[in-house]
Amino acid sequence: MSEIAGRTGQRSAATAVVHESYSFACMRCGHGWEQSYEIEHHLDAEGSEFVRYVANGQVVPSPLRRPSCLNCDSHVVRIMRPGQVSSVLDSMHHHGPASRSSEPPAAPKEPHHWHLSDLLHPFQHRKAG
Repeated sequence: MSEIAGRTGQRSAATAVVHESYSFACMRCGHGWEQSYEIEHHLDAEGSEFVRYVANGQVVPSPLRRPSCLNCDSHVVRIMRPGQVSSVLDSMHHHGPASRSSEPPAAPKEPHHWHLSDLLHPFQHRKAG
């Protein structure tokens, strides 16, 4: 089976559609993100099967071939099971420093830029075994 990401023209009906999600972490700049894909299985004119990856309604290259960082365009990207980035974000949100004042914390002025060390922090205190 081959992957055809850049076919032009009208999209034909898929014979099957599989939904997959992945977490990504750039090993260069530390940016982390998650993306869901619809993997459409098709048959070409000769009857050979091929797949298309669709993200946010757009046909995209396979994320498993040579992913690139959305932040710095580096191709040194780690692919992980879905939920890795969001679980780190949740962990950091729930385990942040306790506020000593009765005032609610100020809202961040811009989105936090995640670094690789942020993504790996939950794994640093694991016992070997």
